[in-house]
Amino acid sequence: MTIEWEVVIGLEIHAQLATRSKIFSASPTAFGAAPNVQANLVDLGYPGVLPVLNGEAVRMAARFGLAVGGKVARRSVFARKNYFYPDLPKGYQISQYELPVVEDGTVDIVLDDGLRKTIGITRAHLEEDAGKSLHEGLGAHTGIDLNRAGTPLLEIVSEPDMRSAREAIAYMKKIHTLVRYLEICDGNMQEGSFRCDANVSVRHKGKHEYGTRCEIKNLNSFRYVEKAINYEVTRQVDILEGGGSIVQETRLFDPDRNETRSMRSKEEANDYRYFPDPDLLPLVLEDGWIERVRASLPELPDEKAGRFVGEFGLSEYDAGVLTASRETAAYYEGVVGALGGEHKLVANWIMGDLSGFLNRDGLEIGQSRIDAERLSGLLRRIVDDTISGKIAKEVLEAMWESGLGADEIIDAKGLRQITDSGAIERVVAEVMESNPRQLADFRSGKDKLFGFFVGQVMKATGGKANPAQVNELLKRLLPGG
Repeated sequence: MTIEWEVVIGLEIHAQLATRSKIFSASPTAFGAAPNVQANLVDLGYPGVLPVLNGEAVRMAARFGLAVGGKVARRSVFARKNYFYPDLPKGYQISQYELPVVEDGTVDIVLDDGLRKTIGITRAHLEEDAGKSLHEGLGAHTGIDLNRAGTPLLEIVSEPDMRSAREAIAYMKKIHTLVRYLEICDGNMQEGSFRCDANVSVRHKGKHEYGTRCEIKNLNSFRYVEKAINYEVTRQVDILEGGGSIVQETRLFDPDRNETRSMRSKEEANDYRYFPDPDLLPLVLEDGWIERVRASLPELPDEKAGRFVGEFGLSEYDAGVLTASRETAAYYEGVVGALGGEHKLVANWIMGDLSGFLNRDGLEIGQSRIDAERLSGLLRRIVDDTISGKIAKEVLEAMWESGLGADEIIDAKGLRQITDSGAIERVVAEVMESNPRQLADFRSGKDKLFGFFVGQVMKATGGKANPAQVNELLKRLLPGG
């Protein structure tokens, strides 16, 4: 009998908080500085120095907790997580263990079949990042850069609610969208601002007990998360079906070989000898402060998508795409506002042609060469029949390349649509006269030739004839009589 396996996945997402200084020191957090120039005595773990908590990091953690419907703790505690590693100069990491700042949230994801699924968030806790070991260009040596040591992180721990790599990606993207909406993390995965560890196990379908899990560390792209999980699932199933057992361990993903490999045996909490940090008082938050943070929350992605459906009449899919980033949603509303409506037309152009140019050139929508006002100018010329949708695509490309506005390009290229019915009718008559065989075939019942005549008229007018008028005139003149 073939055994059916069920995949169980939980993610630990590390979001670097967008504070200007570190969580326990005044050192800056800007990315890209020369090694070790952004680390002071607190970050370096010198004896006698004391950590001072960054209040902005606390506010950002609370914003996240409230946004996911979690409990923001009135009292939480910082703990020392003890382990030795060269890029951890104190010999411990300040984190939170038994009493985190956020517990018990949820987010909804949309699956490929359109169904929604709720993913639980066990906790989100504040901690400091470690430094970074450098290997390239140093021969047999390893360099240590402590610029990142002490950078504030919010570690977001999910419940093991995901059952496929695709679900894990949907969840990770949802959290990525949310932290950017909240403006607590820039989400830059290449710079390590947003990364995750994936806990993966398999079990017989229908069983309630979890299998032995392996943790895949430091995944910093959606593509790598998907590949690493899929590889790890296959590896574990192969071992179990071969009569072996899974060893609980920490693994790394090698993107060059497209495989995970063992890093170290998986530690348990007692291996880290957690205890409350004696240099930091418990973090106590007042109800009034929490309510002020709640009042400062922006319109969140699900709320915005719901409004786009209800107010603008968009489909759930379109609304989901347009609200996937705060910048895209703002761009869409900017175009709609300037145009005074045409919600579906605007959605189609942003999700279609404009996205095509952005993807081709590797740009985010905030870097678009065509701002919302100028795109609305182009779409206005479709709405008022100055140009056809087909010509508009040509104009958009010219706008992208030249930086000019739609009207300048339309006038310079003589692209204004022909809407004079008499002029179009004369072209229709010439096309019919030039194609007597096709005309006879159409009149004998070959209706598919209608498209041929539409194409010929559009070709004769250089694509400038109003398509609706062309269709109306051909319907009247082709049958003859």
